[in-house]
Amino acid sequence: MHCDRELDVKGLKCPLPILRTKKALSEMSSGDVLHVLATDPGSVKDFQAFAKQTGNELLSNAEGNQVFEFYLKRK
Repeated sequence: MHCDRELDVKGLKCPLPILRTKKALSEMSSGDVLHVLATDPGSVKDFQAFAKQTGNELLSNAEGNQVFEFYLKRK
């Protein structure tokens, strides 16, 4: 999937992945796609809730080799 920016938050625990994602999205333009890599198992629920609360679109999420991938589209 196309992304405009990638953010690696592997090794960080809640709430840091969400806080870093929020900061990265604030520096991006509307419609841009952010690719996030995380290792915190709680990040799946966190990113779903974050997308609902902020209006940013969670395009996809997947897991492989204990790494969670998220694609978020900035509102």
